[in-house]
Amino acid sequence: MHSKRRLIEQRLDRVLNERIRPAVHARTVPLRVEIWDVPGEPVTVPEALAAPYRPITVGHRWGPVWSTSWFRITGRVPEEWAGQRVEAVLDIGFNKTGPGFSAEGLVHRADGTVIKALNPRNAWVPVGDPAAGGEEFTYYIEAASNPVLCDDHLPTVLGDRPGWLDGGTPAPDPLYRVLRADLAVFDRQVWELVQDLDVLGGLMLALPEQDPRRWQLLQVVEQALDAVDLQDITGTAAAAREVLRPALSSPAAPSAHRVSAVGHAHIDTAWLWPLRETVRKVSRTVSNVLQLMDDHPEFRFAMSQAQQLAWLKEHRPEIYARVQEKVAAGQFLPVGSLWVEPDTNITGGEALARQLTHAKRFYLDEFGVETEEMWLPDTFGYNAAMPQLMKLAGVRWFLTQKISWNTTNKFPHHTFWWEGIDGTRVFSHFPPVDTYNAEVTGAELAHAVANFQDKGVANSSLLPFGYGDGGGGPNREMLGRAERLADLEGSARLAIETPADFFRRAHAEYPDAPVWVGELYLEFHRGTLTSQLPTKQGNRRSEHLLREAELWCAAAAVRVGHPYPYEALDRLWKTVLLHQFHDILPGSSIAWVHREAEQTYAAVLAELGAIVDAAQRALAGSGEQSVVFNASPYTRDGVPALGAALRADTPSGPVAPVPCEDGFVLNNGLVRVRIDGRGLLTSALDLAAGREALPPGAAANLLQLHQDFPNEYDAWDIDEFYRNTVHDLVDAESVTAEDGGVRIVRTFGDSRIEQVVSLAEGARRLDVDTEIDWQETEKLLKAAFPLDVRADHSSAEIPFGHVQRPTHTNTSWDAAKFEVCAHRFLHVGERGWGAALVNDSTYGHEVTRDVRPDGGTTTTVRLTLLRAPRFPDPDADRGRHRLRYGFVVGADIADAVREGYGLNLPERVVPGSAEVAPLVTADADAVVIETVKLADDRSGDVVVRLYEAHGGRAEAILTCGFPLDSVTVTDLLERELDAGQDPAARTGAGEVSLTLRPFQILTLRLRPRPHR
Repeated sequence: MHSKRRLIEQRLDRVLNERIRPAVHARTVPLRVEIWDVPGEPVTVPEALAAPYRPITVGHRWGPVWSTSWFRITGRVPEEWAGQRVEAVLDIGFNKTGPGFSAEGLVHRADGTVIKALNPRNAWVPVGDPAAGGEEFTYYIEAASNPVLCDDHLPTVLGDRPGWLDGGTPAPDPLYRVLRADLAVFDRQVWELVQDLDVLGGLMLALPEQDPRRWQLLQVVEQALDAVDLQDITGTAAAAREVLRPALSSPAAPSAHRVSAVGHAHIDTAWLWPLRETVRKVSRTVSNVLQLMDDHPEFRFAMSQAQQLAWLKEHRPEIYARVQEKVAAGQFLPVGSLWVEPDTNITGGEALARQLTHAKRFYLDEFGVETEEMWLPDTFGYNAAMPQLMKLAGVRWFLTQKISWNTTNKFPHHTFWWEGIDGTRVFSHFPPVDTYNAEVTGAELAHAVANFQDKGVANSSLLPFGYGDGGGGPNREMLGRAERLADLEGSARLAIETPADFFRRAHAEYPDAPVWVGELYLEFHRGTLTSQLPTKQGNRRSEHLLREAELWCAAAAVRVGHPYPYEALDRLWKTVLLHQFHDILPGSSIAWVHREAEQTYAAVLAELGAIVDAAQRALAGSGEQSVVFNASPYTRDGVPALGAALRADTPSGPVAPVPCEDGFVLNNGLVRVRIDGRGLLTSALDLAAGREALPPGAAANLLQLHQDFPNEYDAWDIDEFYRNTVHDLVDAESVTAEDGGVRIVRTFGDSRIEQVVSLAEGARRLDVDTEIDWQETEKLLKAAFPLDVRADHSSAEIPFGHVQRPTHTNTSWDAAKFEVCAHRFLHVGERGWGAALVNDSTYGHEVTRDVRPDGGTTTTVRLTLLRAPRFPDPDADRGRHRLRYGFVVGADIADAVREGYGLNLPERVVPGSAEVAPLVTADADAVVIETVKLADDRSGDVVVRLYEAHGGRAEAILTCGFPLDSVTVTDLLERELDAGQDPAARTGAGEVSLTLRPFQILTLRLRPRPHR
């Protein structure tokens, strides 16, 4: 029996793929093909239509890497085809890698309007339905010669390092060959037979061996194949379909699992291609979707990432106009609520808020749509502040897929409530189909049913279907399968629906779903916390400089009438948000992407620097005194938080190193630090507490080099076995004293590291200023700080708060977090005493427990400074870098928060004569003012966003530095919240009384009193 089953399965596969599928377009005549190779970057449609074309034949090779060629296709429909559906079938060189990883084309009419795209599994273009017979036509195809840079091409990529990997000089050899250019009759009956056999054959293979339905389908499939005459497929397709009809008409069980199929195309905003190519991928995919909607009114398509629609509006307004029509018709569904699908580990808190506000405003302004879901299928982990941010932006539902990639622990739910660090919960779903590029097959549905974790109490799941990354999205074959799987015995019931349809039903079905508390940590892709340091530094510095620009521009507008740069700030924010996409900011794109990102960040920082300088000079007024501006939310060195003060005296600098034995001592009366002749930190004494921070015999600021060769996904992954090999960099080329501290120089391989270790007067923070000429390959650089602390957990900063993680490995869940994310600080401590590491650009961290000789335990914190992966950028991180981190001795959480801000927001000094009182101040250290800006509606209102940072209840008085007319609590979009929803503030005489729960985010709209 089993051998017969295997024979039938093999027979079905061969007959379907070698005979029946090709017969869909069996009647053909050749088309005339001409080509124009674009010299350089892509050109406009009018320029291409007017270009000189030359004739070619099938077999012509075209397309140096990253180049564009335009094809002109002309033909005439035979008279005898009148009344039939006629299509052009065009294979411009599609290869086995499949949709999204091959040549791509966008087809235009002779007047330049778009028809649809060409992809490996969507290689047809409509000509007539029905054709009149005798009509002539001309089509133009903009074809992109994008290289295939998947893992199986890695040896080639690494072998010769061609210049085209970073957008340099293209390799001259063409990549693709024209394989087909035919005009053909579309045989509807044969196409329908293909879908029948596809669905029943797939279901047959997916059903368990013991299921009688499997064997029934085996028999009926064999009978249908017998009914097909391989020499006359067109003439016998109907008879074969009749054999299959009863099997397709048998309904699903009433209790069958219910699947909401959502048309979707996950388009990475950059990855193995540059941003300019994503602009074109969006146009191609959307044109396909619109054409499919015309033919299938029941089809619904969800598109996330407002940036991609904004590109469409800018570059292809004619396609965008059709999108607006389909949105109004309810077929095209803007979803996601985010400007791009960002990395949510590394992106800062205020930037995540702007991801939401810029996207939601775009959808509201352009389509009148208030999105209510966060659609994030492919991001590499999710921070625990997100539920509160979602709720504050009016988002009710959350969808992700990536957690199915966990390599150690299977996530226990598919439908659940996700609770953030402040207690906010969001209804969430994780599709059990385990892909966000589903093809609507029987096998996928069977997997979704078997895999669903919440059986018995819930019976609904979502299936996102469509080819992503420029693969064209859903196609007509997927819709054909969906129609057959709507109500089919042995399968789940499937309906094409909207995400909102699914979430409403799932919530009603499972309101008491289980709760997952805290971050959604992805047990994979941990290397993305470190790869491509310049990109991460550009983001960190841009986020902080945007904070400063808004703060000082708001102050200058309110105080001295300085123009507030609304347009510039909006544009700059969107640029930064774009580069937070989950393959740019994590460092997992090709060199071209990161080279352009560095250039973009340099321009952003220069423009923001000029904006900040202009606002500060307007505030400081005339004069030559030193006006010191402090953008930190904490007072320091006599300068108020969020304000400026005159400084008459030169501020005290770092303490002078004192020679001692074979090294140096830095002592400022609060902390005494010893650096030995190797340049290692051998003592860090908290003088007030009388507490040594380091274990006996240990050395801190120990740079350690590891071999870094993960099993796969070089730029993405750090595998735990990297710990098996370590080289401690203990040899110093020189250790010398200078005015700024102790300079340590180390060389290894072809690399060189210079560090200046300094301790400022009145500070508990030991600063390490590091310059690295990094020339390593497949290496990992860490900085280790062993601490004489027994810490059960670490506290790592995340957006708008911090998260505690165990330092032990009691469970597989704990052990899997061997590399974790922290923003500006990571703190460890025991009752009454602790220490923190702060940084200006490091995100990857590691915390371990070690046994002391006396039986006690110590805690070691390590910062991951640099990596050197080879794919997809063979030269990732090679070059010169400068970064800073600090060791805060005797620190509690409040110290860690304050020092993290201080390191990232340095003082700025401009000439002038006026002190600048803060626009707002809070009188509790736990209440951090994150953002001060003018309202986006240009009303002149001052918007303040603040949060509780220590993890406890907090009361504070917010004092306004201007006459206050009214205060309103708002959502992230600066819209008033219902008074009963969050009555956290009330006005006094220029004061606002606040009561915040742990990690609560509060946005206040302060209306200045009008001048009389």
